[in-house]
Amino acid sequence: MQSIKNNMWLIVVCITVAAAFPIWGAISIVISLILGYYLIPILRSLKAGQSIREDGPQTHLVKSGTPTIGGVIFLFTIIIVNVLARNLNLDSLMILFSTLAFGAVGFIDDYIKVVKKRNLGLTAKQKLFLQIFVACVLLAYQYSGEAGSTDIIIPISMSRINLPVFLYIPFIIFVVVGTVNSVNLTDGLDGLSSGVTIICMTFFGVVAYKFQNMGIAMFCLIFASALVGFLFYNKYPAKVFMGDTGSLALGGAVSAIAILLNLPLILPIAGGIYFIETLSVIIQVVSFKTRGKRVFLMSPLHHHFEQLVWKETKVVAVFCAVELLLCVISYFMIF
Repeated sequence: MQSIKNNMWLIVVCITVAAAFPIWGAISIVISLILGYYLIPILRSLKAGQSIREDGPQTHLVKSGTPTIGGVIFLFTIIIVNVLARNLNLDSLMILFSTLAFGAVGFIDDYIKVVKKRNLGLTAKQKLFLQIFVACVLLAYQYSGEAGSTDIIIPISMSRINLPVFLYIPFIIFVVVGTVNSVNLTDGLDGLSSGVTIICMTFFGVVAYKFQNMGIAMFCLIFASALVGFLFYNKYPAKVFMGDTGSLALGGAVSAIAILLNLPLILPIAGGIYFIETLSVIIQVVSFKTRGKRVFLMSPLHHHFEQLVWKETKVVAVFCAVELLLCVISYFMIF
């Protein structure tokens, strides 16, 4: 009974997401759960354990050795279910490409650091180059053929502006790379990044449905459902971490969806938690370099609240609640 009570919020999320697409939502959750059951022991046997930074919260030291690279669980799930559902139109394939390409960048980094035991992984320049390359492929698709457009929808007014190409290209690259790295920064607590992204993905799924883009709507809700299954293993205390494999893939998916819906300007609100986390890091660095003082006890922001002796589960619950509120606000800014 106590176990059911502790997991009630997860049960509610499962029912809510799966209800959007009863068949494919449920299938995504089940496949994700099955893959997690079999893949986590394999990751453990490969000694793909996460190393914990010593300057981080002391409560995190017990997590050392927890298997990482767990993002492969939901990545395999979205591939399998989109194929089974025949959700393979051009938009869905482009989002899948962005998701898997960024996931591959993260996997290479994870593999070098965790499996090969080389602490540095990919260099910052290598990661940035690969991220910009994937963003350029997404740009080429958005600007070519029938999809060709430099239109951006302005929330609230819902008017469209047509950006000149010389502005559109750097803007989209900035949106993609910025979102990917923002999601990566958010992945610091058990269930935080996956929980926030379930809400964000569900929001974009509803928006795509209202825009009558059924391919993107289906993709979003298959992805959200796959994350629900993954969250069963990733919630506190986590049995597996998604690693850069998962967090970069999430950022690649969210940014691609926003761009294909011509709604990149809604991302700072609909994906508000990602950007608040990033802003906290920027403020911390700038303040320390210019004034020699820190604004937060620790950054990103979720660690600040941990230092205030908030339980990890409380931080995750509050951040997810804020994300839900921001997505509701975003919805009313569009419709």
